[in-house]
This record gives sequence, C-alpha cells and structure tokens, in this order.
Amino acid sequence: MTSKKYNLLLAVFMLLTLGSLAQVGGSGSVYDSSVIPAKRMPQQNEFWNNSYNFPAKPRNQWELGASIGMPTISSDVSAKLPTLGFEAHVRKAFGYLFSLRMQYMNGMAKGQNWKASYNYGKNKAWDTYNAMVKTPGIPDITKPRFNRAQEAVFYNYKTNVQDLGIQGIFTFNNVRFHKNKSGVVIYAGGGIGATWYHAKINALNGTSNYNFNGIVANSGIYDNRKDTRKALKSMMDKSYETEGSAPSSSGPKLGKNYLKPSGTFVAGLAYKLSKRINLAIEDRVTIVKTDVLDGQMWSENPLGDAVETGNFDSYNFASVGLNFNLGAKSTEPLWWQNPLDYAYDELMNHRHVKIPKMECPDADGDGVCDHLDREPNTPAGCPVNTHGVTADTDGDGVPDCKDKELITPTACQPVNADGVGKCPDPECCKNIVPPLPPCPSDYPSLSYKGNATAVSADGKAMLATCAAKLKASPTCSITITGYPETSKASQAACQKRLDAIKTYLVEKEGISADRITTNCEIGGGDKNTVDIKSN
Repeated sequence: MTSKKYNLLLAVFMLLTLGSLAQVGGSGSVYDSSVIPAKRMPQQNEFWNNSYNFPAKPRNQWELGASIGMPTISSDVSAKLPTLGFEAHVRKAFGYLFSLRMQYMNGMAKGQNWKASYNYGKNKAWDTYNAMVKTPGIPDITKPRFNRAQEAVFYNYKTNVQDLGIQGIFTFNNVRFHKNKSGVVIYAGGGIGATWYHAKINALNGTSNYNFNGIVANSGIYDNRKDTRKALKSMMDKSYETEGSAPSSSGPKLGKNYLKPSGTFVAGLAYKLSKRINLAIEDRVTIVKTDVLDGQMWSENPLGDAVETGNFDSYNFASVGLNFNLGAKSTEPLWWQNPLDYAYDELMNHRHVKIPKMECPDADGDGVCDHLDREPNTPAGCPVNTHGVTADTDGDGVPDCKDKELITPTACQPVNADGVGKCPDPECCKNIVPPLPPCPSDYPSLSYKGNATAVSADGKAMLATCAAKLKASPTCSITITGYPETSKASQAACQKRLDAIKTYLVEKEGISADRITTNCEIGGGDKNTVDIKSN
C-alpha cells in the first residue's frame, strides 16, 4: 500500500513539472477574425478601423472534464474511508470571470460507528434485534412499542450517491494588473441539482443477527476507534443485505433510488499542462433535503413512528482529474485569459517603437528629396518652395536670389540675365495702367455670446474697419463665414448672424452686396466666431 501511495505522488509531481513548461501569456487574438463570431464582427471591424476602442469578445472553447475522488457522507454515522467515485462535466465561459458547468457525479460512500447504539426501536433496518418484554396478564400485541428490550448494535451503511446539477463558477485570479495571465486558476461557485441515492445496511450475519456482545463487553479493550473498527471488521461480512430507512416524506424515485433536490458548493484550482489540458483539484459539498442518506432514522418518538430530525445530511466529494479544452476555431476558455494582456502589450510596443531615420538623396542640397524635387538643379543658396522650385516673384524667369530687379513690370519683360527688364519709351507708355494692389487679407473676426445674432457695438467698429479696406480696394470682395453645429437651430442662428453683418455693410457702410458672400460651414470652427476672409 505504501509503495502505491509513493507512485501516485510521483505521478502527480511529474504532471506538475510538465505543466510548468507549458507556455502561458501572450497578447490575445484581437487580429484573428476566425475566432470572432459573426454577430460580433461589426464591433471588431470598428476596432480594426480605429473607430472603437474595444475589440470584440472572442469565441472560446468548451471544457470537458472527468475526475476521480472520494465521496464521504456527513451524517449521524461516522464516515469510513477509503471510498471511490467519479464525476464528468461540461463547462462554458460567458465572460472572463463567470462560467456555467453541468456536472454528473457517481460515488459509493461507506460509514461505520465505533460506539454502540441502543435507541433503534423503530429503525426498520435493525428491526430483527427488537424483542418483546413478557409482562404477565398483558397480551404481547397490546404492549407499547417503547417497552421493547434491545441489544446493542453498531450503525453502518453503504450508500450509492448520484447527482446531476448545474453550477455557476467564478474565477478569482485571471484578471491581473501587474503580471501576465496565470498558469493556475482559482475558482469557486455553487448551484442546484437533483440527488438520487440507495442506502444499504449490513445488519445480518447471513440470515441471523450479529452478536455484538463480545465487543460491547470488552469496551475497555476496544476503547478507541481503530481497535473497535478492527474488531468489527473481523466479525462482519461485506453483504450489506438490508435496505436502509426510507425518507419520512414521500417523493419520486428512480428505480430503487430515492430522488431529492440538492444544493452544491464547490471550490478548486486548475493547473495548466498545455493549452488543451489542465489538472484540476477540487472539493465540493452537496446538501440534500433528507436525513437518511446513511439509511438510519435517528429521532424516535416512543408513541409514534420514526421521523427525520430535519438536520439534513450532506456529502463531500474531493477529487482530482483532467480537463480538456475543445474547439478548433476558438481561443482558450476565457477563465484562462487575462483581458488586460492585449492592452499592456500595446503599451509596451508603443514605448519601445523606433522611428526610422528619414534619409533620401538631395543632389542640389535644397532640402527637398530628389524624387519630390521639381527643379533638380536649384542654384546654391536660393530658397525654394515645398516642391523644390526657386521663388520668382515677378515671373521673369530669374530666381529672386539672382534678380537685381525683384519686381519687373510685365511690359518691361523679357529681362536680361540679372532680371532687369527694358521698358518701352515714355511716349509709348503714357496709357499704361499700373497694376492693382493686392486685396487685403487681415480682416477681423467677430465674436458672439450665446444665441445672439445682432451686430454688437464692437462688431460695428470692426465692420467699419473692414468697409474702409474694401473701399480702398474696389475690385476686392469678401466671404463672411460662420461655423454652426449640426442642429437646425444652430444653422439658423449662423445664417441670421451672416445676414445681419452683410446688411450692415451694405446699408450702413455702402459696400455693394455683390462683393459680399456668406457661408455657414458646419463644424469648421468655433460656433460663436464669424470670420471675414478675402476672396
């Protein structure tokens, strides 16, 4: 027996060692469309298109598991070990913390008291031990039942317990703020289900009663649990031939099994061996609405039938087993994943991103790469625009950096190599009209408060300045622009402001209406600001 125990410990140690080599962590599967269900793809597409901050929850695998363990009943009769049972379950995650599990358990539990019992007058399983006390003058059939003389017995049972239930499971340690996802998960939960059981009692030695007098008489010798049970084991067979007591309340049955509702509490931990397999160590307690899981009726009313005490029995199932993750196009079950992994990976990647140095050929040294340079042979020292072309203010073909006559009238062109033109004789140029000055560009902006639309005193002063510039440049025109919000009320307020400004310029300042254009540009700027710009 000792050798077998050491072999079992060695096997468990090897499993744990292999599990420590399993790969844990990772950045998630936010870029793998195969694990996103069709109904959540719109959210995933928004995430990929940078219009939504959160990726969709991936499709995750089912867990199928099986365990072996020891069922023990907590009742009025002491439990006897070892016993054996098994369970099988299927589990599915509905979030990173919560999952549902359907579980079936089947186990054989045994019990044996090591102290003698006498108060079993109405306990059906031990009825053959009852003997009538002979009282002269009173027929046996009329004697009260509590007058029976009883021998000592040792309560025992062998009960087959089965249940099927559904449990809500909460995971406690997979959401981690300062570490990668764990290779060990801790969980607990509870649920409801149905338990069916069949209790048998070892009350007879063949067809006759056991004679426990020797054990009782030697109570001084057998004064501890170990010695008493050893003596009982030597005396008793393993038949368990007698039916245990039935529940006092009627209810459904499954064959010979009594069927009762039950509630279950569970706690355990799972150790990852690979992405598909994990080792689970678990303990669960199930409370059943009956007091006779052990087949014994304890509370006895001398004037009536035996009744249940109301202290419901329960049973414990401590187990170890293997769980398997099933699903091809799915991620691991969500309780194995840390939803913060992706966020931390993105933060780390951005912290360590390296922007490559921009290097491109620039043959003429004007600061514009050759593949973008529209003037690949710019003279040295000449400023250029963004296209690499030298500035030529008067358009005479000589760059400003070499033009000795920066502004040469068109009538005096073409020019020489220094950019100096040759103007015609004065007699020929008496009617030359000088070029018009450029239109002013430094018009003011008007500010409004709330929903006001009328031109304020400050606004009138600014419009007087604007009118003066327009009168000095009779060929120039302006556009008055407002920036309303998308609502109709905001757009209407914008148009009223622009109309009031235009009316003031036309009626009060004498500016021609055809030189003024109005425009409401939605979302282009501050809704309380009106800009005046040159056309």
